[in-house]
Amino acid sequence: MNFPLRESAYTPGILLGIGLMAAVDEIIFHQLLAWHHFYDGATPVIGLLSDGILHAAELLALVGGFFLLLEQRHLKSGIPVKTWAGFFLGAGGFQLFDGLINHKLLKLHQIRYGVDLLPYDIAWNATAAALLLIGIFLLRKARRGD
Repeated sequence: MNFPLRESAYTPGILLGIGLMAAVDEIIFHQLLAWHHFYDGATPVIGLLSDGILHAAELLALVGGFFLLLEQRHLKSGIPVKTWAGFFLGAGGFQLFDGLINHKLLKLHQIRYGVDLLPYDIAWNATAAALLLIGIFLLRKARRGD
């Protein structure tokens, strides 16, 4: 059975970018700094449970991305610049989705509580934009090479 995303040279990178950015968010902001949980609108137990679900999803993305990357390497079908483009697009896309949708639209959590959020929001979304710009640059480079 053919899966179009499986055949794309971008897919492993996208999954790895999403998984790594989710891991950075979850490990640094949820665990080490304890600034928030994935869902802060309920009890601390539910917040911790939501972090566990996020952690499971990030691990699935990382494992899936690594298996697809290994398969492409084995078949010699991967193109490194496309994988890197996918990585930065996935990481930036996750970051931007988290910053705009999870933080602002759905209000699942904020980056931090009890502080002026504007500098945090700017840094969070500027990081997302920088990652996306790198991904777009690499995407254009990959397309010129095709």
